[in-house]
Amino acid sequence: MTLAIFDLDNTLIAGDSDHLWGDYLVARGIIDADGYKATNDQFYQDYLAGRLDITAYLRFALKVLTEHPLQDLLRWREEFMRDEVSAIMLPKAAELLAEHRAKGHFLLIITATNDFVTRPIADSLGVDHLLATTAEFRDGAYTGDISGVPCYRDGKVTRLEAWLRDSGHDLAGSYFYSDSQNDLPLLSRVEHPVAVDPDPTLAATAREKGWPVISLR
Repeated sequence: MTLAIFDLDNTLIAGDSDHLWGDYLVARGIIDADGYKATNDQFYQDYLAGRLDITAYLRFALKVLTEHPLQDLLRWREEFMRDEVSAIMLPKAAELLAEHRAKGHFLLIITATNDFVTRPIADSLGVDHLLATTAEFRDGAYTGDISGVPCYRDGKVTRLEAWLRDSGHDLAGSYFYSDSQNDLPLLSRVEHPVAVDPDPTLAATAREKGWPVISLR
């Protein structure tokens, strides 16, 4: 079965869910705004520039999951989906997913953003599977660590290859849609790489390599 693989943030949705989650927590007063927002913003700029220290970022981003009861986290996440994520869903992304689904393709989201944030988004988009950075959950609580390899840059390739071995799928005829230079390792592995509203580095690479460039905005 042909794989149609999609990045999530700024590809299928018109924003970065990880960064937006941090802003939401600050706006709700769940996190002290002093210092947090500035740090969150700086990590996001580092990501856009292709220089993010993923280990440092994940330590920062996942800490909040250790500081509150699970029932509160789940309630806030539901409100976040309703109040914030719903506003950045893209009709053209839904149409693209529907086109691949109609062709019998297997729909896979692969994202660096942790699975606590992205699981309900992937579910709402109706994809077949999600590969995300896995927030470690033990004895009914989040630990602040991750399980396995971060799903970022070359780590996306590592995680996808492991999933391919376990699932029996392969990359024959595969598609991958992304907006980010950080996804160049995986874009270079699939048969049909597609740049979606790309950042300048990815746009230049797509022109050089003759990859299609589309917009879902």
